[in-house]
This record gives sequence, C-alpha cells and structure tokens, in this order.
Amino acid sequence: MAKIKVLSVNTSEKKGTVKKPAASIELTEVGVVGDAHSGKWHRQVSLLAAESIARFAAEAGRSITPGEFAENITTEGLLLHECRPLDRFSNNEIELEVTQIGKKCHGDNCSIFREVGNCVMPKEGIFARVIRSGNLKAGNELDYQPKVINIHIITLSDRASAGEYSDKSGPQIKLMAETFFSGIRRQTAVTNHLIPDDPELLTKRIAAAVSEQVDVIFTTGGTGIGPRDFTPETVRPMLDKEIPGIMEMIRVKYGTEKPGALLSRSIAGVSGKTLIYCLPGSVKAVTEYCREILPTIEHSLYMLEGIDSH
Repeated sequence: MAKIKVLSVNTSEKKGTVKKPAASIELTEVGVVGDAHSGKWHRQVSLLAAESIARFAAEAGRSITPGEFAENITTEGLLLHECRPLDRFSNNEIELEVTQIGKKCHGDNCSIFREVGNCVMPKEGIFARVIRSGNLKAGNELDYQPKVINIHIITLSDRASAGEYSDKSGPQIKLMAETFFSGIRRQTAVTNHLIPDDPELLTKRIAAAVSEQVDVIFTTGGTGIGPRDFTPETVRPMLDKEIPGIMEMIRVKYGTEKPGALLSRSIAGVSGKTLIYCLPGSVKAVTEYCREILPTIEHSLYMLEGIDSH
C-alpha cells in the first residue's frame, strides 16, 4: 500500500485566492472547517502534490509556497493526478475519497492565475470529499487505496453445473473485464459462480452480492425464450432502476445483421449501488455485449456515488 506525506495544510476564506498554511485543519462531513470550498458537494477538499509544484516552479523560475495554488493539502510521495475518482486516502483518523481530477481554469478571473501567472491545479490538482471526519496536520501520513472494482459473474446452466461441459461464457466475461479495466489502470476482483437454471438460487446469489456491495454483477444465460429461460423475470423485481438503453442498442446493433440477436431479452439495471447486467449464454454473445457495456461501467459507478464527471 502506497503512502503519502502531508507537507502542509492550508485554508482560505474566499474562493479563487491563495490559501495560507495552518497548524492543522479539521475535516468534517462538509470539508475543511473555515475554508471557502467546504460544503455539501463533491469538491470539498483539494490536494496537490509537491512533485507537481516543483516542476511548475522550475518552469516558472520562482519558488512556490504551499497553498499558492489554493490546495488544502500539499502532499509528497505520489503523483496525485494519476489517481482516479473513488480512490481513497486514509489514516487512523480521517478518510478522503477522490471525486475529481483537475478542474476548469478560470484564467484572468482567478487571483491565483493573476498572481502566479499560471496554475497547475486545473491539470494536476485533485479533489475529494470527506468519508471519515478528523484532524490533519503537516507531518501526518495517509495510505493510498486505489479503488478495486468488485465484479461477480453468475453463469446459469443446468448442463455446465452438472459437469457435462465447461462453462465458457463466464470465463470470457472475466477475461474481457480484467483486460478492459487494466487498460484504464483500474484494479478488479472478479469472482465466477456456476449454478443450475434455478430462479431461487439466482435470487439468493444476487441478493448476497448486493448485500456485500459488489460493484457489478453479470449473469450469463437464461435470456432467451425457451422453457428454462427465466433470468429477466427473476432479476427485474430486484432492480431499483432499469437501464434500458444499452440493451436496446445492443439488440439493434447486432440484430441488424443477425436477426436472432433480437430475440435476446437481456436487461440491465441497478440494485442499491450494484450494477446488474443479464447477458445471453454464448461466448460470442457475451463478447459482443461486453464490448458495449464495459466502457460505460466506470461512469455509471461515478453516477451511483453522486460524482459529476462530465
């Protein structure tokens, strides 16, 4: 687990102004007590790495003191702009969740820009919200915990669960998910389950995963119109909200050339903060579906956490 060192904690009473170092800051559910940026929103606390400041100072040909770029917390030990939303920083007292990387630069309308001549915050500053309240001061250390996307895959097949043949669609989803998320520097924890075509077992398995706050559930199998195809009917009552658009688009996209694809009754939705996608049971179908679904998942997780990443 990586650690960062807090070099300075800084506050200001007005937005768009440099912050002044303080002996310590108090972090509450709305941010830094007494700081202009605190409030019930996703950018409660700003952080900037000393590594970013040092590079900018060398380019500008002048020294930069902590707080000049309006960061609440000046750190050392990690390039913060390489973090991702939903990553966390914590110690025994406080916990912060990253909500945004960089921001819009206001140029001449910002006093920092006018005083310093440029600003590194729009590109390399990060923002967070307070998950656990407490106090923070220079010299403290914080553990860096990258977000791990927890995925459960449930394959429904009487014959595969009986050992008559190997499950191939579940492992294909796992491979595609791990490959996709590694490409965008996201860690995953993927668990595969193989069960017979049993509505009660499926209900129990999904309910358990949702209670564990798994990020994503994929089911594969049971989305057709055969006598043992019941996945949509089982899952739909468990959803708080449906996400119809993505499945509709997939059916139309692939059904244009392969009319059989239009017979899929796949659904998608949300239960609690868990995304659920019900896919067909073939390797070819899950490959096609995952190509379209995987690029939407990260943004969907941000939305479920109330993070505006537009």
